[in-house]
Amino acid sequence: MILGLAGLGIVLPAQGTALEVVSVLVQVGIVALFFLYGARLSTGEVLHGVKAWRVHGVIVVSTFVMFPLLGLALSPLAPALISQQLLAALVFVCLVPSTVQSSVAFTSIAGGDRAIAVVAASVSSLLGVFLTPLLVALMLGGDVRVDAQAVLRIIGLLLLPFLAGQVARRWLRPWLLRHDVGLRRFDRSTVLLVVYAGFSRGTNADVWQVLDWGDGVVVAAVCVGLLAVSSAVCWLAGRRFGRGAQVAVYFCGTNKSLAAGLPMASVLFSATTFPLMILPLMVYHQLQLIVGSVIATRLSGHGRSVQA
Repeated sequence: MILGLAGLGIVLPAQGTALEVVSVLVQVGIVALFFLYGARLSTGEVLHGVKAWRVHGVIVVSTFVMFPLLGLALSPLAPALISQQLLAALVFVCLVPSTVQSSVAFTSIAGGDRAIAVVAASVSSLLGVFLTPLLVALMLGGDVRVDAQAVLRIIGLLLLPFLAGQVARRWLRPWLLRHDVGLRRFDRSTVLLVVYAGFSRGTNADVWQVLDWGDGVVVAAVCVGLLAVSSAVCWLAGRRFGRGAQVAVYFCGTNKSLAAGLPMASVLFSATTFPLMILPLMVYHQLQLIVGSVIATRLSGHGRSVQA
């Protein structure tokens, strides 16, 4: 559906008043999305997960140290293989925090420690509010200007709604449980709307005319390489903590959040560069979902055989 909405934004983009309406809905949806993330986060899981602080340290290092270093290693690609802007977009993938939903879901399916995954992914999202703009400023300073206003906008979009959701959890919990399926559909719909709005802006600004099939091949190959290297490092780094924590380290340490990355990109990059900047993130996100679902299913079978 993400690819479908991206294609719709290219073939039938929102324009004029329609684009303004979609943009407002995107802002409202993002705030609501992170409010619900905060409201769903169980205090009991937080207390249990926080005890594994060494595991969280490994995940934070993977997300905000290892990945940025991998991003730096990509610099020889431009201008020999891809443009400088596409290189910046690939580096941006390396600076985005971990995703919450898929990390927790895959960890649960694989029989890993769900509490660690919940806390680790949430901590990563919260740290990303501050660390991602800082890393973008350090590594992409020539391509984007990050100032206090941009950071405050990200805090307003992501952090404040999340904290408000935590405060409101005690009153909303029964309602959240009753409407869990519908709320998850809302989560996905918000991400789809952000993708459509972003690709519509790209079409209106003629961004896609600068791309060719060779760019797509390079982007896909780099995303495969990033996922392969991070997977090997995270799996090996998590071995000393036991199987449950190892699974959580693997999924939380390798996943990148489209839900957090899209609104951050919309703040940090101009309307004309935004669509191109999120393209590699969308490719990586699709890849991590496909690979993650296969690995989680296989690990789930392995876990049952070990217990037997």
